Amino acid sequence: MALDTIQYLLGAGSGGLVGFTLGLVGGGGSILAVPLMVYLVGVPQPHVAIGTSALAVAANAAANLVPHARAGTIKWRCAGMFAAAGVAGAYAGSTLGKAMDGQRLLFLFALLMLVVGALMIRNRKDPGNPDVQCRRENAPKVMGYGLGTGLFSGFFGIGGGFLIVPALMASTAMPMRNAVGSSLVAVAAFGLTAAINYAFSGLVDWALAGVFIMGGVAGGVAGTLLSQRLSAMKGALNTLFAGLIFVVAFYMLWRSSQW
Repeated sequence: MALDTIQYLLGAGSGGLVGFTLGLVGGGGSILAVPLMVYLVGVPQPHVAIGTSALAVAANAAANLVPHARAGTIKWRCAGMFAAAGVAGAYAGSTLGKAMDGQRLLFLFALLMLVVGALMIRNRKDPGNPDVQCRRENAPKVMGYGLGTGLFSGFFGIGGGFLIVPALMASTAMPMRNAVGSSLVAVAAFGLTAAINYAFSGLVDWALAGVFIMGGVAGGVAGTLLSQRLSAMKGALNTLFAGLIFVVAFYMLWRSSQW
């Protein structure tokens, strides 16, 4: 797929915007990657936008693992169990996604965005046991949640952090702080699995993914720095970003109705 220079510049800017929102408000920011690629960059094939987005989201999640690992917030055994089961789900989900009509997939993606916006508005506390461990006794539950979440994430080609975090909390009883760090292992694994599946069908634009990732890294640094300054406004920022998600979702639904 051939894009012009302006489209690649828009791709880098889109990656910067996604990275900035991820750094600023946390989980949920990557949900904008696909609509930005389709409606701003102008990627003509929805499946290419989804496959390329999956690769970019996986790379950004892998990069963000480093500071969380240094902070000791990742429950590696739990994250490994969850991700290992979810990879199978992500492969199955991405295979189903490739087989679906692109415009219908975008319509379902818009409905998903409405759910994400609602979840971001809902207030969440930080309960849980920071000393939780994943062993043979709770492995089936953790892996069951991982499989289901991976299927959903792979189908839409997203990292799915907004799903993975509550799923980790529900299956292990870990606090949100640990769930956010641990979720990055699954986000990277699910995104990479979906991207590889799409790449085998020629549905990944590698150059666009590269500039998107570079923009995302730069935007993530800026968003994280600003988030530290605006930490007291975290709730307001989440609500504002949820409003943006609703606007984009309704726009996607409107565009889908034109087909």
